[in-house]
Amino acid sequence: MKEGNIKISSENMMPIIKKWLYSDKDIFLREIVANGIDAITKFKKLVTMGSATETEGEEYCIKISVDKDNKTLSVEDNGIGMTEEEVEKYITQIAFSGASDFLAKYEKAGGDGIIGHFGLGFYSAYMVSGNVEIFTKSYDGSPAVHWQSDGNKTYTIEECDRAGRGTKIVMHILDEEKEFLEESKIRELVTKYCSFMPYNIYVNYKGDGKDKPLNTTTPLYLKAAKDCTDEEYKEFYTDTFFDFTPPIFWVHLDMDYPFRLKGILYFPKVKNKVELERGKVKLYCNQVYIADNIKEVIPEFLMLLNGVIDCPDIPLNVSRSFLQNDRQVQRITKYITRKVADKLVSLFKTDRKKYEECWSDLANFVKFGCIKDDDFYQRVKDIIIYKDINGEYKNINEFLGLPAEGEESENKQESEDKEEKKDDKNAPSPSTIYYVSDEQQQAQYVKMFKDAGINAIICDNFIDPHFVSYLEYKMPDKLKFMRIDADIAGALKGEDGVEDSVLIDIFKNAIGDDKLTIKTQSLKNTAVPAVINADEYMRRYSEMGSFYGMSDGEVAKTLVINTANPVIAKIKELNDEKQKFVAGYVYSLALLSYKKLTPEESDKFISQNLTLLNEYVK
Repeated sequence: MKEGNIKISSENMMPIIKKWLYSDKDIFLREIVANGIDAITKFKKLVTMGSATETEGEEYCIKISVDKDNKTLSVEDNGIGMTEEEVEKYITQIAFSGASDFLAKYEKAGGDGIIGHFGLGFYSAYMVSGNVEIFTKSYDGSPAVHWQSDGNKTYTIEECDRAGRGTKIVMHILDEEKEFLEESKIRELVTKYCSFMPYNIYVNYKGDGKDKPLNTTTPLYLKAAKDCTDEEYKEFYTDTFFDFTPPIFWVHLDMDYPFRLKGILYFPKVKNKVELERGKVKLYCNQVYIADNIKEVIPEFLMLLNGVIDCPDIPLNVSRSFLQNDRQVQRITKYITRKVADKLVSLFKTDRKKYEECWSDLANFVKFGCIKDDDFYQRVKDIIIYKDINGEYKNINEFLGLPAEGEESENKQESEDKEEKKDDKNAPSPSTIYYVSDEQQQAQYVKMFKDAGINAIICDNFIDPHFVSYLEYKMPDKLKFMRIDADIAGALKGEDGVEDSVLIDIFKNAIGDDKLTIKTQSLKNTAVPAVINADEYMRRYSEMGSFYGMSDGEVAKTLVINTANPVIAKIKELNDEKQKFVAGYVYSLALLSYKKLTPEESDKFISQNLTLLNEYVK
């Protein structure tokens, strides 16, 4: 037996492992299993090269054993194995580097940023173990080797009896980490971190032929899209994300050059349209699970989807700050964005009906993606659709009756003329698009627009106030948005625009609100006695403040009295008491159509109705 000193200082070894190696100690099992997978892959490569001979009928696999009585967790492979010299080199010397050098170079990497350096994958076992043993036998017939260390300065290494080729890691689990001696916990970790590894993984293997591996060695994303059925896509989705609501559709990713990437991104059915529901995009490297939702690789808006991405070319052994600036990673990000956009555009063009049926599930995702990623916006801007108040879906150009963006002019001169108009003070002003944020609350306004033959779009998702502002920013010369209750007098006014100061005074005295602006206007719809308008941009500013937890403030409102209404036409003939009552009641009706009444406003409205009932039965 040989004894020796580990080539790092004991006072530095454990802090490295516990503080710098990984942010989540559960990952130790992934690292140990991944080492076994790598050992099998290396041996199989030697076989194909004719440098090694495999045993007939042998199953390449990983066997994990949980021994609660002896407080050990073992991981065994039948891969390439190691000689004593290789154990010294790859385990003991830790790639010839001392801990102080390691800390000086990598302490800024943080989290999982040091994966792959200095053979530290093996040392992750010490995150949960007090002592670790290695039993290994090389494929070349060298004597089997037993190595053990409790993680302090010393280790022992000696020959041992091991019949078969491969390596077995035995971890003596610490008392405070005894959860890792529960078979259910180990199965959970294998499912999470090792579900797509390329060789079968067994837990407490019995060898009776009834054992089933916990992983899938050929996940669906490795197949070509043409070879996958819809049922297979749905089954893979359910098995991977435990979501039993079928996705609406998916994007199959497959790239071999200039980088390697495979995967499937799913568009889940939205359960709640008033919030952005975070999805889960699992990132793998050669079928080894890395993490969920790595924003340096996967654009933020794509994290609303569910999916699996396997990319061997992502340099995961460096810090995330490097990932943000790595050109290859940037290419990968752009490719994923483009493929998702292309799928949406293709569906819009080839199956508009299905696209419209899916839109309520897609809307938040697409709009959020546009706000977050200009490349995505440029690709999908013409397929953003809105349902109008007549129930039809239209994009902005269809709604305005304009040609699609990007259509070429009939000739060069026409194009040049359009460019000159950009600086022309007499050029047409942006088109106004009216929108509805709450169909039920704004039903009266909607009816007035329909009766007048004026269209409006439905923008009732929580992201829409931000998105309409974004579109105005992107197309300032083309359009502006106005909520349906923001300028109804301008949209529906009749011929008479003369201010009636007497009517205004009657309403001012009845309402008694100095902050309320009151004006008179003849409206096309004579049945409505009055409506309330709120300044569009003041209201947006107020809503934005409320969204970010600030005071929403008071939005200036204007009461528009409809001089074409029969009741308003007769109000001057009433005595002072009735004038005050009718004006107050008209204001309450206008408020009811504009917003949800406050308790005080509701009490007042009920009182007014009771007064009317009493008058009616006299």
